[in-house]
Amino acid sequence: MIITRTPFRITLGGGGTDLPAYYSRYGGFIFAAAIDSKRSLVYHAEVTVSATICGFLLGSVLGIALAVGIVHLPVLDRSLLPWIIASQTVPILAIAPMIIVVLGSLGIEGLLPKAVISMYLCFFPVAIGMVKGLRSPETLQLDLMRTYSASPAQTFWKLRWPSATRFLFASLKTAVATSLIGAIVGELPTGAQAGLGARLLSGSYFGQTVQIWSALAMASLVGVALVGLVGLAERLVLQRQGMTA
Repeated sequence: MIITRTPFRITLGGGGTDLPAYYSRYGGFIFAAAIDSKRSLVYHAEVTVSATICGFLLGSVLGIALAVGIVHLPVLDRSLLPWIIASQTVPILAIAPMIIVVLGSLGIEGLLPKAVISMYLCFFPVAIGMVKGLRSPETLQLDLMRTYSASPAQTFWKLRWPSATRFLFASLKTAVATSLIGAIVGELPTGAQAGLGARLLSGSYFGQTVQIWSALAMASLVGVALVGLVGLAERLVLQRQGMTA
């Protein structure tokens, strides 16, 4: 492979800085390009992150709602929880094209199908973690709340929810990483022109090994950053509750 060096001008703020950009003889992006260019990994990472965050928020809300229902309604514990576990036995590579086709037939394209795939992957750890967390208070603590004539809502907000905080953030760290995986996988069957999944796919088509590895490296950096943000939120919330992370 012949590597040539070509300078690009990247404007930051009011000034510009010349950064080296490297191209193979196939014309593939390797190191740096204008940030707003469609060859830039920063541009593709922004596309993937938008779907990741959307799916992560949807999956977190769904997982928490399912956990609350399972803990408070025994019928859901017996009927719904086994199906939640069984849903994760279906390979995401098999179900992703089905989701894309079904939503496409309904005229839904773009960000939402990728977000739904991310939601499908990330709701599970949140639901399981929150079920464990909401059930973590000891029997003595629950009996004490009954002694104080606390309502179910008061017991939830003053005992169950604070007890589940650590479990929630541990689950969210896993969920945000799996949400990123779902967003990347969701870009593969759609033939997307933008996103880290699209870079992986085009790199495999044209034999651009460096493009594939650079997209994987960027995905790893994005995953570390997202998990770090969740960890920072955990520290702030726990400090506000008077606990240590």
